Amino acid sequence: MFPTVPIRYVEPVYRPPSEAESLILPVTDGCSWNRCTFCEMYTAPEKRFRARDEGEVLESVRLTGERFGSVVRRVFLADGDALVLPTRRLLAILEAIRKHLPAVRRVSSYCLPRNLRRKSVGELRELASAGLAIAYVGAESGDDEVLERVHKGETFASTLAALDKLAQAGITRSVMILNGLAGPALSLRHAENSARLVNASPPEYLATLVVSFPLGEQRFREAFPGWRPLSQRELFVEMERFIAGLELERTVFRSDHASNWLILKGMLGADKARLLGELHQAIDDPEAAPLRPAWARGL
Repeated sequence: MFPTVPIRYVEPVYRPPSEAESLILPVTDGCSWNRCTFCEMYTAPEKRFRARDEGEVLESVRLTGERFGSVVRRVFLADGDALVLPTRRLLAILEAIRKHLPAVRRVSSYCLPRNLRRKSVGELRELASAGLAIAYVGAESGDDEVLERVHKGETFASTLAALDKLAQAGITRSVMILNGLAGPALSLRHAENSARLVNASPPEYLATLVVSFPLGEQRFREAFPGWRPLSQRELFVEMERFIAGLELERTVFRSDHASNWLILKGMLGADKARLLGELHQAIDDPEAAPLRPAWARGL
C-alpha cells in the first residue's frame, strides 16, 4: 500500500489479517520470548529479538508523515510484541504518530501476556489515551498442560490477568485460539479450557486458526511426545466443543484464516446456534459442507 515508505523492514514481516491495509511500523525486531514450539514466525537468524533504536523509529514516522500524512489511517506496531517496550518509549512513538500522521484513527500491536506483568492498568490507560486501540493476544489455549507442552511461557491465570488489564484500560482485545494445537489426547480439554478462558474475560474479537507447520513438525514433536495432527473431522469436533462452551454476548467471531477447512463467522452469542449447526453438518456430512479445498488453504 505504501511502496516508497521510508521504513527499514527485516523480512519476513508479519501482521494480523485484519491489519492488511495498515502501515506496518517495526518498533522491535523478532519476539522477546520466541520459544513457542508451534511458531515459525521469528526463527530466522535475522529476526533475533532487539528493540529498534528510538531515534530510528521516530524518524521513520516523521518521514512517512511527510509523504503519507493524510493517507495513513491505521498503524500496526511490529514485530512480535511491541508492548515489551517501556511505556515511555511507546508513548513517544504514539505521540509521533499523532503529530506526523494526523489521519491515523487506530494503532494496534501484538501482545504477549507476560509483557503486561510489568505494566500497570494506569500505564495501559495512558497508552490507550495516546492512541493504542487494539491488542492482539495469542492465547493459543486455556489449558495449562497444553501451554506447558508447547513452551508458551504462559498459563490460564497469566493470560486472564493480561486480558483483564487490557479491559480495564479500555483497549480492545482480539484473542486467538489454535485449533488442533493439543493433538488428540488433550483435544477436548484444550477446547473446554479455552472456552473457559474466553468466558472469564470476554474479548471484543475472537478468532481461531488451525495449527500448521510449513517448515516441518520435528521441532514441535520433540517437545510434545505422542502428538499428531488432528484429522479434519477431529478438528471440527474440537471446534464444536469450543463453541458449545462459549457464553459470550457481544464478541465478533472469525474462523476464516487460510488454515481453516470450514469458514465460520458470526457474533457470539447471537449466532452461536447457527455456528454449531454448521459444525454439526461438517462433522456428520462433510461432503455437503462448504469446505475450503486443500489447495486453497495456503499453508
